[in-house]
Amino acid sequence: MRPDVRSVADRLAAGVAVPAHPLALDERRRLDERAQRALTRYYAASQVDGIAVGVHTTQFELHDDLGALRGVWAMAAEPVAGWDPLRIAGIVGDTAQAVAEASVAAELGYDAVLLSPWGMADRTEQTLLDRARAVGEVLPTIGFYLQESVGGLRLSRGFWTALFDQPSTVAVKTAPFDRYRTNDVVRALLHHDRWDEIALLTGNDDAIVHDLITPTRAVVGGQEREVRARGGLLGQWAVGARAAARLRRHAVGEADAGAVSASTLAAATDLAEINAAVFDVSGDFAGCVAGVNEVLRQQGLLATSLCLTDRERLSPGQEQLIADALARFPELLDVDFVADRRDEWLA
Repeated sequence: MRPDVRSVADRLAAGVAVPAHPLALDERRRLDERAQRALTRYYAASQVDGIAVGVHTTQFELHDDLGALRGVWAMAAEPVAGWDPLRIAGIVGDTAQAVAEASVAAELGYDAVLLSPWGMADRTEQTLLDRARAVGEVLPTIGFYLQESVGGLRLSRGFWTALFDQPSTVAVKTAPFDRYRTNDVVRALLHHDRWDEIALLTGNDDAIVHDLITPTRAVVGGQEREVRARGGLLGQWAVGARAAARLRRHAVGEADAGAVSASTLAAATDLAEINAAVFDVSGDFAGCVAGVNEVLRQQGLLATSLCLTDRERLSPGQEQLIADALARFPELLDVDFVADRRDEWLA
């Protein structure tokens, strides 16, 4: 049964911490089912609000094999006692592929799809809108502003206005890693008739806390409006997931009360430093997916940091930068939490 658009939108708008689920591979680049399920158990134990599977962190190349993609989606959809997450499927490709993938995700019980431009032969604003409309007939949709360094493209405010016009749009993830482009999305939403119906999710891994605590305001038609991200869908939250869920609640609570503490701002700075290591900023993000896997490998949850293709791999020196981050920021990376329960999740 197709999820109700309003109920999905309400859950997202209430505030969510959604990790982008990695893909666990063994030394021969085959799916490591034991580790894959352990990751999902880690997120369940962390009490995050949802998981996104089939997204960039899960590796876009997985979409080359719909059967393999189905299997990974199915594993992540397996019930975990005491945990009822929003399940978000990452969708890629042109309209026919995207609709086919959305249909599989719907069959497996997913609640919404995140629309990525990866794999599209014709990438224009109009083709993106046409694809979103077609996929929206299958599942509620989440718009996605993906940074150009990992396959995104520049989009106008007019594009976002047109996407928000579509009734199936329940949220938008801003991840251009650019304040000007993020502002384009937020301003378009703020001035739209559905401004209070569509959830704003941060995907800016370099500005997570800032997005959660910073309001954008305007007077529209004589009414004062305010838009702020109350949650996020992030590759960064694939690691340190328990800390992420707690920090999201804490930051949003402080922002709601109008009193953001110095300790919260300090955590924002620490997270940016962690992200620089994990996402390989010095290597222009070349090792961002492998970097997420490497954190989990060093913590013992994954056997390798390997990706489906050799193009995605750690940059020189990145392994040590990640080790240093784990040593310096153990609380933000769940070091003790993972060490204490890792064997249970892998059992």
